[in-house]
Amino acid sequence: MQPFHKAVEHEFTAVNTLIVNQLQSDVGLVENIGQYIVEAGGKRLRLVVVLLSALANGYKGKEHLKMAAVIEFIHTATLLHDDVVDVSSLRRGRQTANAQWGNAPSVLVGDFLYSRAFQMLVEIAHMPIMGVMANATNVISEGEVQQMANAGNPEITEDIYRQVIYRKTAKLFEAAAQVGACLAGTDQNAMILYGKHLGMAFQIADDVLDYQGDIDITGKNIGSDLSEGKMTLPLIFARDNAPIKDAMLIRRAIADKTAGDFGAILEIVKNHGGLSYSLKQAIKEVELAKRSLESMPASEYKNVLLELADFSISRVS
Repeated sequence: MQPFHKAVEHEFTAVNTLIVNQLQSDVGLVENIGQYIVEAGGKRLRLVVVLLSALANGYKGKEHLKMAAVIEFIHTATLLHDDVVDVSSLRRGRQTANAQWGNAPSVLVGDFLYSRAFQMLVEIAHMPIMGVMANATNVISEGEVQQMANAGNPEITEDIYRQVIYRKTAKLFEAAAQVGACLAGTDQNAMILYGKHLGMAFQIADDVLDYQGDIDITGKNIGSDLSEGKMTLPLIFARDNAPIKDAMLIRRAIADKTAGDFGAILEIVKNHGGLSYSLKQAIKEVELAKRSLESMPASEYKNVLLELADFSISRVS
């Protein structure tokens, strides 16, 4: 258990219990797939952000527990859909749901999790929060479509890359941080910025891991971004700074959606600064996340939010 889990240990346990209870369904396959994904673990950073944000902003009620479960359900639904779109076979160190049950059940159970999340939002009955989550899920969907449309395009720029990772990853972190302040009735701007930059740092670090990670750490196949035709930041920088011959090798691999030359491309990315540049960008995002909390009153939970920002890139730094 990480320090940020320990800071909200009681709440974290309560949310996990709530998640299990909310997965109950008369349709057995829904429960089986839902529990399979949830029990796969992961650090559950997004739900932790909800809890820490609410507590750091002085919230005294109980709805942050339900809100954390909502965020986790939405995140899990996106994972189910992502794995189908990306034809992924491994996540968190074991078979994806689509590899085990097929694409159709995975998509439909993802839909169930989305709808269950919005049922819980109705129970919370907080219209501004419903607005935040409706907007967030719409933006996330746009990001997923944009990423799919960009697959196999070797000319993606850093600006477009940042647009995509904001929409598909950082937006949910942003919403998780924002709803904590929303529940507490405090200023939301600091938490919005914190969540945005935390999510950006996390995704850039995750993209670095695809070129320097270990399957035991990442829980997914190394080089999967290359085989899916995704131009992530390490590749973009290497493409723009490598000799023409090396840049063309990157372009062909992306266009053909193949990791057959992964070893050679990995050397190009390393030798021409793709990894070091990306890590520097992730560190900048961490510093922006931490700076956004400067006006927040001192507290144990604020300290943990600062530590969480550093943790988001600890796997690669």
